[in-house]
Amino acid sequence: MPRTPEIFERVANGPVVPPRLPLVVLLTGFTDAGGTVASIVDYARDQLEPRPVIVFRNDALLDYRARRPVVTFDQDHLTEFRAPRLELSLAHDALGQPFLLLSGYEPDFQWETFVEVLLHLSDEFDVATMTWVHAIAMPVPHTRQITTTVSGSRSDLVQAHSVWKPHTQVPATIGHLIEFRMSEDGYPVAGFVMLIPHYLAETEYPGAALAALDRLMTATGLVFGLDEVREENREYLARVEDQISHNEELARMVAALEQRFDAYMAGDRDRDGGSDDSSTGFHEGDLPSADELAAELERFLADRPDDDHRR
Repeated sequence: MPRTPEIFERVANGPVVPPRLPLVVLLTGFTDAGGTVASIVDYARDQLEPRPVIVFRNDALLDYRARRPVVTFDQDHLTEFRAPRLELSLAHDALGQPFLLLSGYEPDFQWETFVEVLLHLSDEFDVATMTWVHAIAMPVPHTRQITTTVSGSRSDLVQAHSVWKPHTQVPATIGHLIEFRMSEDGYPVAGFVMLIPHYLAETEYPGAALAALDRLMTATGLVFGLDEVREENREYLARVEDQISHNEELARMVAALEQRFDAYMAGDRDRDGGSDDSSTGFHEGDLPSADELAAELERFLADRPDDDHRR
C-alpha cells in the first residue's frame, strides 16, 4: 500500500470484518444542510456501537486551525481534550446485521492518498457496496417530503429516488471523489444528496436525518431504529408550524414554496435533467430567499419570550 501507512493505523485487537459488507460513508465538511450528516454520525456512535477497525491520523489529515479540537475547562484546570475522529468501524444495525462505517470529518489534506487507502481497504475487506449521503439547501418547503438527487452506478436507485437531475458543476467534497474512484473500480455505489429547505438549513433538522437514514436503509438493506428520531421530528415540526401560524408573511412565503414544489412534482419541467434558470422547479426565481425566511422565524421568536426554551 504505497505512500499510505502514515495517514492511518490499524486498531490493535480490532474486530474481525466479515466479507461482502456494505460500506456507509458519513463525512461532515463543506456543506451539511440541516445538520444531516452530523446528526447521523451522532446517531451511529450513540446507537450502533461502532467498533473502530482503522483510525485515521488527525496530524496528517486535519487542519486544526479550521476545525479546532474542544477542551473542557473546569474552574481552574482542563479536564479533557477532545479531538475530532475519523474512523472506519464495524457497526451493526437494529437486527444485528454488520456493516462498515466510515464516519467523521472530511479530510482537509491528502484527498488522493486518503481515497487510495480507502480503495485498498475496500478491496481487503471485499466491500459489497458503497453508499454515502450529504445535504444541500434548496428552495423547497418543509411541508413536503424531503427529496433527493442520486448519483452513482446503481441505476435502480437513481431511477427510483432521484427527483432533481441537474447538469451543473459544483464544489466537490471528498465523498464525490470516493464515489468517482470506487465507480471506476467497479463497485456498486450510490450517493444521496438530501434537498433540505433552505430556511431550515442552519438548524438541526431531525427530518433531514430521518430521510437520509431511510435512504441508507433502502440502499443497503440495513434496519435502523428510528422511533426517537421520529419523535424529535414531530416536536420540531410542531414548533415550526406554531411559528408559521402566528406570522402571516412567513405563511405566505411557505405557501409560495409549496406551489412551486407541487408544480415541479406534477411534471411541469423535464424530469430527466436540465437546470435552466428559466424553468420552474427548484430555481428560486421570485421565491423568498433563505435569509428572508430565516429572518422571519428569528423575528417571530424574538417577539415570543415564552418560547425561549425552544430550538
